[in-house]
Amino acid sequence: MKQWQLFLSFFSTGMLGYGGGPASIPLVHKEVVVKHKWLTDEDFSDILALANTLPGPINTKMAGYIGYRVAGYTGMLNAVLASIIPTIILMIVILTTLTSLKDQPWVQGMTKAVLPVVGVMMAVLTWDFISKSKQGLGWTAAIILIIVSLLFIEFLNIHPGIVIAVLLAAAILKKDKPKQEQEKGGGKA
Repeated sequence: MKQWQLFLSFFSTGMLGYGGGPASIPLVHKEVVVKHKWLTDEDFSDILALANTLPGPINTKMAGYIGYRVAGYTGMLNAVLASIIPTIILMIVILTTLTSLKDQPWVQGMTKAVLPVVGVMMAVLTWDFISKSKQGLGWTAAIILIIVSLLFIEFLNIHPGIVIAVLLAAAILKKDKPKQEQEKGGGKA
């Protein structure tokens, strides 16, 4: 049953994630965190951050890891296949049809109408992440990290993967620092 749920979850995100990987992220979140409760919001955020640092399509990377976490290697294979089958179907069937009809006003209108919906979905997910970061860091630190990240990514053209890797390294070093201080203090007693 879990394999079938995995397949349906990632197949539907692949079918409905119009606009590429970023459009499917809110759909994956809804399936794995809200609907099936396979992950917590924090786990999902961590997986999303790590998946963004790796090359390749985000939906496929997340499907592979989440599938593995939920149902082992068969779950990983199942989720990856479920996430790429819609792409294959859409590329072969729909793109050939839409290419021949691309100049039709209804096709252009459909494409333009989907963009704001994807934008709203991304905005909702972004606000959710900002709210969660506020809980963990506080507003001041969260806003500083948002602004610094925006500056590095948008204005200095530093790849988001590098920014995420640096922030992950800083968090790991910060987390290990109290342990090292405790060990030093414990050795003196």
